[in-house]
Amino acid sequence: MGSYIPPSSFHTFDPIRNSPDSIVNGIISSMSGNHGELLLSAAGIEEVAGLKEGEDSPLDKATLLFISVLDWQDDWSVPRSLDGGHSRERLGRFPSDDGNAIEYLLRYTKEGEGSDLHRLLEKLCRGLNEDSFGHSGFNEGSAGIEMLGWLDGEDISKIRREIEKGAWSVKADEPLDGGVQDAFRHLLVFLRAAVKRKCGILMRRHS
Repeated sequence: MGSYIPPSSFHTFDPIRNSPDSIVNGIISSMSGNHGELLLSAAGIEEVAGLKEGEDSPLDKATLLFISVLDWQDDWSVPRSLDGGHSRERLGRFPSDDGNAIEYLLRYTKEGEGSDLHRLLEKLCRGLNEDSFGHSGFNEGSAGIEMLGWLDGEDISKIRREIEKGAWSVKADEPLDGGVQDAFRHLLVFLRAAVKRKCGILMRRHS
């Protein structure tokens, strides 16, 4: 009997109202009991509204970031998904070693001269690690939250143009026939939905 091979991680692309870099200073202040700046951006969220000035936040930095950036519905219920169909499943667990379609695109595409494509792909799948974000503890929370990166509205418009105008080519060693085109096709579903919703995108990993 062969050894068990666990499935790869699943990835989701959540709609966000606030960009992480716009709210990070408020969260850092909140960790030491100064909640005023954070409340300006996320006062309607129950966990944030309940913070008491002068008392350290009981939530870790990553959890605060997650709940503070999401594009909650008007009644503060769970955000509506950007896509609930085939693209969610296809991009969520891509048929590569790690299941990460965005890392696959970075590995097996070449960008044109002057293109921002790879920078924006890296921001989406690596933007919240310490080296990229410049702050530690914002990508993994105690409740199992693992956030990889994000794109704001301006980023989304830029990367959509880069993809649609074909400012890239496929590397000869791509292991999946048509994999790059497939990943871009499904990513565009999320990007177009975000433009329509006027929101950003947060990429998460679920192990």
